[in-house]
Amino acid sequence: MHGLKRLGGPRGPKAGSAAALAALGLCLATLVSCSTGGTGTRDEGPARSDQLAQGSPAPSARPGKEHAVDPVRLVREDPQVSKAVKADLKPCAGDSYPVDVSYGNLTGGSRNDVVVNVLTCGDAIGIGAYVYRAKGGAYENVFRTEQPASYAEIDRDGLTVTRQTYEKDDSVALPSGEDITLYEWRDDAFVQTRHWTNRYGSAGGDVRPAPEEN
Repeated sequence: MHGLKRLGGPRGPKAGSAAALAALGLCLATLVSCSTGGTGTRDEGPARSDQLAQGSPAPSARPGKEHAVDPVRLVREDPQVSKAVKADLKPCAGDSYPVDVSYGNLTGGSRNDVVVNVLTCGDAIGIGAYVYRAKGGAYENVFRTEQPASYAEIDRDGLTVTRQTYEKDDSVALPSGEDITLYEWRDDAFVQTRHWTNRYGSAGGDVRPAPEEN
């Protein structure tokens, strides 16, 4: 964010204060716009570690007015979502629901698709991930996974689903590794194209072997 510029020329104390306050107001307005707008492609839910598909077509991330969807209603009215996930989809505080929402063109439609991740309130662990495609005036479910600790994301090349893996004594915050699956849209369905596993090192860093093709 640019700093405040001081215009040249003499200025009395009152005029200088008024200009400074006006500039400060503009600066604060810009700051609020940046913090709420983000990239413009994802409505953030609870904080989570950023974890992370040759796709066709390559997804774009340009949300429009058509993205004014209610993700909670979308999930609750979806017959493909399990009763267990619907039962757990409750506000964490006030009217704040544990959902992450992303928009992007994954399926080649005229409108962006919607990716919804449902999380737990306390640990922000994924309990359900879904992709919805615009169809007429509604959205249809074209992908779902309800494996524990899974999270779906729009990757540059398609849809990526990351699932945290745990050994017997692992804490929720410290998984032993992750399984990553890459999907691309083919013949009106998502098809798995690649899968690999990362195992984290015991010293805190992680060991990331080269992806293995299926």
